[in-house]
Amino acid sequence: MKKTIILILVFSILGLLIGYLIFGKIGDEYVSIKTIFGSTSKFGTFLKDISGIAKIKQNILISGGVGALLGLIIGIRKSK
Repeated sequence: MKKTIILILVFSILGLLIGYLIFGKIGDEYVSIKTIFGSTSKFGTFLKDISGIAKIKQNILISGGVGALLGLIIGIRKSK
């Protein structure tokens, strides 16, 4: 069980990193992690929605979730 949890954490972090590398670009530059995940006011949230940062954040989090799911599957298969 401990190895499964470690695999879930490792693969979710890898998923987040890969998601950032794939989806974290606007133009030719990467958006800062603080801009993507930092807290904002209602006006800042509105600006994130217009600029597409909300969609970038969503895609990165989905990538992390897929990584966690992959880690869970690998952990379950290895424990059998």
